[in-house]
Amino acid sequence: MKSPTTSPARPPAAAAPNSASPAPAASQGARLGWLDALRGFAALVVALHHFGVLGMVPGGAAVAENFDLGLFGVMLFFIVSGYIIPASLERRGDVRGFWIGRFFRIHPALIVTVVVALLVLPAGDNAVRVLRTGDDLASLIANSLLLQDVLGVTNGMNVTWTLCYEMVFYFLVTALFTRGLHRHSAPIAAGCAALALVVGTAVGEKLLTPDPHSVRLLLLVVVPVLLAGFAGVLSGRPGATGAGALLLGGLGLALITLNSRAPWYETWTIFATMFAGTAVYRAQHGQRGRLPSLLACAFVIVSGVLVGWLYNRDGLEDHTWTTGWTSWSSAYLAAWAVFGLGFLLRERRFPRFLTWLGAISFSLYLVHLPLKHVLGPLVGVPPLPSSPLGRLAWTALFLAALLLVSHLMYRLVEIPMQNLGRRVQRAAARRRPAAAREDG
Repeated sequence: MKSPTTSPARPPAAAAPNSASPAPAASQGARLGWLDALRGFAALVVALHHFGVLGMVPGGAAVAENFDLGLFGVMLFFIVSGYIIPASLERRGDVRGFWIGRFFRIHPALIVTVVVALLVLPAGDNAVRVLRTGDDLASLIANSLLLQDVLGVTNGMNVTWTLCYEMVFYFLVTALFTRGLHRHSAPIAAGCAALALVVGTAVGEKLLTPDPHSVRLLLLVVVPVLLAGFAGVLSGRPGATGAGALLLGGLGLALITLNSRAPWYETWTIFATMFAGTAVYRAQHGQRGRLPSLLACAFVIVSGVLVGWLYNRDGLEDHTWTTGWTSWSSAYLAAWAVFGLGFLLRERRFPRFLTWLGAISFSLYLVHLPLKHVLGPLVGVPPLPSSPLGRLAWTALFLAALLLVSHLMYRLVEIPMQNLGRRVQRAAARRRPAAAREDG
């Protein structure tokens, strides 16, 4: 899960509202604070889930059986991302600038994490598998494109599967924006939820890549299409930008439809969730009617709970890495409940620790699992310390190291690379000003 949700000015916080929308009465800090707090909380929850915190507390096993912390965290990320990513693009009105910002926001921190982890982790460790899959070339290409989960390729790191769905969401949002269809978030969200609910498991997974050979054949098709799409959206020419966006959107739609690693009910629930987050933003800022947006979001939430009950059983729960339908449905509902609470408190100032946690959340999300695999053997900690005091000490050590490493990554990699990205955006704009689309 990424949260790779960001604004151009303050990673990974929210962007300012669309210029055509009325500005909120709250101050800038308060307006960004609730999103920072949600994102930071979600990242920390995912880290603690992979750390195995529920196995260290009394009654934790019963909680884990009925509530999936990991799914809760990533779904909360997806809602926040859906809320703010389209707004970031629309505020700029510049597709090229948006994609340059996305690249410098995501790839440098991801590359540093993977490279350092490969250097320090033993060969048999599976925390990072980008060059340990048996087909290193396909793994490197697919993971570099952040499309591995829809190309039949093992995720380079366990957590990067969410970045794949974020990337396809960017494709779809870009295509909708260039065609003037971006304001229809509520019906799109409801449509995605209906697909998840009605189709469920009727369409299989990885239909295009049933074997390793087919992965390479698919890459031979996908890579040229992707390069042509990016050439278009980065060109700064209106016609080429629109054509490139359609290529990216069409490619993303085809891959998630025919070749997702996850079951259809999970895949389309993810996109319903993100577009529902966008619908919340539009209703809040008067871009669309509140009642249709509210009804669409309600349908998405109900559908998300129902698909767990209907489909996340009989072995399919293994595909979603959950224990069953109750863990799926309760986690999904809780993610929306926490987002709703944050939304209600959006005018308030949040504690500085939570906003700081949101700022470093992407780094925290990336490094937590490799760090655990490095730190445990280094200090001689067994998988589960036997004494309560030992478990408490190990948890405190892990969290302290995680926050420190994440802060350093944020300061030394994320901020400099995002600043570089802004310079690249300005240079590209000077060389060939991008025609901003009229927001209608």
